[in-house]
Amino acid sequence: MKQIILFLAFVIGSTVTAQNVRSTNPTFEKRIDWLLSESVPFKYVSQLNDELLKEFVVLDAREKEEYDISHIEGARYIGYDHPEFSSVFNVDKDTPLLVYCSIGYRSEKVGEKLRKQGFKNVYNLYGSIFEWVNQGKPIVDSNGEKTTNIHTYNKKWSKWMTNPDYQKTY
Repeated sequence: MKQIILFLAFVIGSTVTAQNVRSTNPTFEKRIDWLLSESVPFKYVSQLNDELLKEFVVLDAREKEEYDISHIEGARYIGYDHPEFSSVFNVDKDTPLLVYCSIGYRSEKVGEKLRKQGFKNVYNLYGSIFEWVNQGKPIVDSNGEKTTNIHTYNKKWSKWMTNPDYQKTY
């Protein structure tokens, strides 16, 4: 009986760990953790399948040039320097919002502003679009077509996008 309980604890513990992978790159994870204050709770790429993603209004907090190159399918552009809050104008304040950028810093700041505007369920995508593509998730271009091009903000930050199946642009 004790062996069965230990086996079940191992299986359950392994399942929880597998579903909440923070990042595919421990060095990237350290950088993210250093930059972010977690003022907006995280959702992890590993937690989001296609069905769960549909429960969120997904917001891209990068600049328009970055968004136009590629974004998560269905994401609404909100931006960072001058956020376009009109993208959530008709969204109920209880609706779950998932905000992302390149690595999570800009989306955290936009998420803070959304919370100040009364949105109750705002989440920051941990590792943002870089982690999204590092885990092999699809992205689309401004025409809604699947693409492997990703805007990596600049050369310095591009090192965090490590999936060789995607092409870096900056």
